[in-house]
Amino acid sequence: MIWTASNETNLKTMDCSVKPLVAHYDLKRPCDWSGVFGRKAPLTVEIGFGLGEVLTQKALEAPGVNFIGIETHWERIYKTLKRIQREGAETQNNIRILRLDATPALKRLFGQETIDEMYCLFPCPWPKKKHIKHRLFSKESLRLINSRLKDKSRLSIVTDYFPYFEWIKEESRGCGFKVEAKQANPGFNTKFERKWRGEGQETFFELAMTKIKHVNVPVEADVPLKTYTVDTFDPKKFVLEAHKGEAAVVFKELLFDADKQLALVHVLVAEEHLTQDFWAAIVKTNKGWLIKKADGHYFFPTPGIAQALKSVYQAAKQAKR
Repeated sequence: MIWTASNETNLKTMDCSVKPLVAHYDLKRPCDWSGVFGRKAPLTVEIGFGLGEVLTQKALEAPGVNFIGIETHWERIYKTLKRIQREGAETQNNIRILRLDATPALKRLFGQETIDEMYCLFPCPWPKKKHIKHRLFSKESLRLINSRLKDKSRLSIVTDYFPYFEWIKEESRGCGFKVEAKQANPGFNTKFERKWRGEGQETFFELAMTKIKHVNVPVEADVPLKTYTVDTFDPKKFVLEAHKGEAAVVFKELLFDADKQLALVHVLVAEEHLTQDFWAAIVKTNKGWLIKKADGHYFFPTPGIAQALKSVYQAAKQAKR
């Protein structure tokens, strides 16, 4: 299936009495998930739910549990929402979906010791040595997961790739978990399990990690975003250069409305585990030209976003009439 704008339109217009897809930028951070679900219940999180086979089945089997699925791919989310819709109100009531990378989701949306169970089935192993930095379940991410799990709660990971299984075991040292490593038989019926079984693989590898010691990782706070002012501004002289550092800032385009005396700058900001785009506004007022985030656009206020706004301001100072 090729993902198109029409797919996204279908996603937005799906007829669900309770919409499982959460607008996470609108949530108070960290989130009160009992308020989102409208009830207090144990909380289970699946990282990378694929086509939602296990997520929906677990939700049907445990209606008294609140389930959150975290996924980044629109196509998989769309197909999962269709699956939830087919199952009816039962799963619509106890599943919520986040379209977000797991690391920023856990850092910003979940308080410490709020999750009762977490699992991840067949995560991408990034087998090439140069790609290991992209792997989930590094020591840093395991410490983050530990902080979000309640005492004696469990993280379960199943993989088809033995070197990844061994790597996670090594990374887990000093992360506050008791680790049980074992072979796992087929039985999840996910897309990737079916793929590997079709290629002849009948044994998988499971890590059951029980929290025995708390690791303190505070919720990542929003960064205050400044509003800047310049006396004059000439869009024809406005030049933006990409910024590299802890955050990479790339400027995509500039739109200028001479009648409204308004410029909009499209910016892409890439930070660790998080890529966001937003529009910065440069608008004329009786006090000069204000430079700020454009209204009606939502993102996590991060150091990279703050740096991008500062860069727009610095370029605007040079673009004098």
